[in-house]
Amino acid sequence: MHPLELPTEIVERMRVRRGRLHLFDRLEPARTALVVIDMQNAFLRPGAPSETPVAREIVPNINRLAHAVRAGGGVVAYAQGSFQPQGPDAWPLFFDHMVNPHFSSAILQALTPGHADHALWPQLDVQPQDLRVRKKRYSAFYPGACTLPEQLRERGIDTVIITGTLTNVCCEASARDAMMGDFKTVMVSDGNAARSDAEHVAALATLVQFFADVRSTREVLEMLSSAQ
Repeated sequence: MHPLELPTEIVERMRVRRGRLHLFDRLEPARTALVVIDMQNAFLRPGAPSETPVAREIVPNINRLAHAVRAGGGVVAYAQGSFQPQGPDAWPLFFDHMVNPHFSSAILQALTPGHADHALWPQLDVQPQDLRVRKKRYSAFYPGACTLPEQLRERGIDTVIITGTLTNVCCEASARDAMMGDFKTVMVSDGNAARSDAEHVAALATLVQFFADVRSTREVLEMLSSAQ
């Protein structure tokens, strides 16, 4: 598991600038959504093209959060990275330039709907009432990339709890866009996974300053239970 502690310098800076570290003291469960980003076989299966080993370790925390959000009348949403070689779900800027052709082909194949690696990791506690959405960019909240923002607003959701992988890529991008789309945003420190501790902590340090509250699973569970 990644370290949970934010850099002391950042914590002290927030206490001076903001007057406190945390943005939110409570959560309204019925207006809250747990958003689970890219917890697919493509990222969790050993040997998969985008394997992120720590992502397997955060599954129990995500399941605990999902249970609590459902119990409070909120929404659980699973966002899956989904792409096609051509057409409206293609992303040539990424697949043609960000990685070499060998990796590009493997990553694209794994994230194509219908491929076994596109599926959600089987140890996730996915329930029939949960939302399942596809996204065609890093962020699940980027305009036009995913239907999630509209679906959440239709359900009266104004707060999102971000979990998943990678902390510093799709999860960070989703948290940034959620906040800029006027959702109260909470990033779960031990409910996100990156490929190194340094990348994980750096992402949380940026988000806590400008985009999101950063809380542990235990803290989020306490906030949800105290509001019921």
